[in-house]
Order: sequence, then C-alpha cells, then structure tokens
Amino acid sequence: MAELLLELLSEEIPARMQARAADDLKRLVTAGLKDAGLEFQSAEAYVTPRRLTLVVDGLPEKQPDIREEKRGPQIGAPEKAVSGFLKSVNLTLDQCERREIKGKTYYFAVIEKQGRDTGEVLAEIIGETLGALPWPKSMRWGAGAARWVRPLQGILCLLDGKIIKVGFAEIDAGETIRGHRFLAPGEIKVKDFKDYEAKLKKAKVILDGAERRAKIERDARALAKKAGLTLKADEGLLDEVAGLVEWPVALIGAIDEDFMTLPPDVLITAMRSHQKYFALEDANGAMAPRFITIADNETRDGGKDIVAGNERVLRARLADAKFFWDQDRKRTLESRVADLDAMVFSAKLGEVFDDQTLGSLGEKV
Repeated sequence: MAELLLELLSEEIPARMQARAADDLKRLVTAGLKDAGLEFQSAEAYVTPRRLTLVVDGLPEKQPDIREEKRGPQIGAPEKAVSGFLKSVNLTLDQCERREIKGKTYYFAVIEKQGRDTGEVLAEIIGETLGALPWPKSMRWGAGAARWVRPLQGILCLLDGKIIKVGFAEIDAGETIRGHRFLAPGEIKVKDFKDYEAKLKKAKVILDGAERRAKIERDARALAKKAGLTLKADEGLLDEVAGLVEWPVALIGAIDEDFMTLPPDVLITAMRSHQKYFALEDANGAMAPRFITIADNETRDGGKDIVAGNERVLRARLADAKFFWDQDRKRTLESRVADLDAMVFSAKLGEVFDDQTLGSLGEKV
C-alpha cells in the first residue's frame, strides 16, 4: 500500500477561506481516485496560513485490470446498427464474440483494460484538481495564466517518497518543503507524511489547526495567570487566530489607563475586530488594562518590539473609539428619536418615525 503526500505552498491564504479550501482539495482528489478505481484507506487535509496539505493512505500500486462485456445487436440486424455498435466499442466485427441468448444470437464485445500505475493516474487527478479548486476569490500573477488564491510558491507531491510529475502555475512538483517564512525559510527534503510533519514542526510550523488553537489558548491562559488575570473566553477569536499563524507565540501588552473609562464592550470590539487581541479580566470579572496578542514569530528580545508596536496601534484604535463614544454621548437617546422622521423605510410605508409605519412593521413581523 502506498501513501500520497501533497503540499501546496503559497502566499497567505485568508483565514476565512482555509477550511473550505482543505475540504475542497480532499473532496476533488478523493473523488478522482474513486472514479479511477483506486481504493484508499484514509484521506486527511490540513491547512495553515501558507500551505494546503493532503495525505492519502492505503493506495494500491496500480489500478485494477478491467474486463467489460457489452451486448450488441442481433446477428442479421441492419448494417447501420452493427456499425454503430462497433464504433462505440472501438472493435472490428471479427473481434466480437457471438453468443446465443434464448434462441437468438447476438454480437458481444469483450473489452479488457490493463490498470495503469497509480502515480501516472495521480498526476492527471492532481493536475485537474489544482486547476479546478473553487476559490471564492483568486488571482493571476506574473506572466502566467493560472489562477490561485495568492501566488503559488511550491508544490510537494510524493507517492511513497517518489516525486509525481505534476505542475501548475509554471511550478513543477519536487520533494522539498520550506518551513516558517522567517524562522526556517530554507529547503527541507522529506520522504513521507510522518517525516514531513516532524520536520515542519522543527522548522517552526504546526501543521494541525486544532493543535495551533490549543497552543494559543494554553499559552494565553498561562500568560494571563502569571499576571494575576484570567483570559476572557472567545471561541470564535481562537478559531480565527489559529488560521493566522503557523507558529503561535503569545505576548501580553498594556492598555493605557486613559481608555479604561470606555465600556468593556467598546474596548473588546476595538481590540477583537481590528487587532485580533484577547481581552483579560481581573479577579472580580472586570476588564483588566492588559491584552494578549498572538505573534507568528520568535524574536531575540522576547517580543518586546512586537508588543510595543501593538500597543502603539491599539492606542490609535482606542483613541478613535473614545472619540466616537464621546460624540455619541453628547446627545441623549431620546433626542435622537426625531431624526427618524428623515429616514424613509419604504415609499409605501413612509418614514421610520411614523407610528403607522411602526405599526405596519409590527404586523409584517
């Protein structure tokens, strides 16, 4: 039994597209295998911000041989019917058998096809898959006509350690990979999935998204605990950040006290939506003047410059948030009701302010 290992390395894959891309890659390749009569034991797809990976285990060395029989027209049938049958099976009349069924004799075509090597079939399946992967948004780059979500940088395609000759976007498949963009950018030779996953981790890339997510949560909670705080639960943000980094490094930063007068929801929205920061709480459950950010790099200064840069950006974000919050508070909510008179909900229903309009809306609901 053989193992297929496929990695597609590119510029950053948007987090919102990653899960679907992994599912699509697995679906298209496994469907091609089934259509080709190639059974397999298991298939698993992985995705990071820069790579799509597929491993398929338990592949045979070649397709099974096929023997197919097709019954044609009865002997003595019109010439047009016989010639049409011969054309459909690509045989001559002498190559057909004659068999008697219930007192009538028919032409039979016996077609035998020898199975092709799995590697040869895989080259076709993968080549078609790379061109058919349905990205929600794709692009061309350079002088090529191929489209991908971001510029493709490398293809690893191995069947039991041997390169499958496949190419896409003017890139030919090889047997080497590259690790983390900054921490381990050199080429690394691999032979199978176990070797691939281990060498990726050594090269500062955690392949499994669930493992990255768990590490982010674990390290963030540990940093918060060290500061005497707790991490505010945010499952959605954990999922999103796990799709933004290949080697997550948790760092803790400070929020200027001037901004702590803002409501917690305002602070969290600014940090979460724009910067992907995790909020922290004190022992009383109140918002703490600290945040956790997840970097995709290890630095000699232990992340001090990264934290300083994130604090600087956050000050600007929160200054904007404070400005709009202060502007909104200059008027009471009741004083804004009259403004609804200028908002037309529908030409037939009138303005939002209109009591009759509001009643109509209630009836619609």
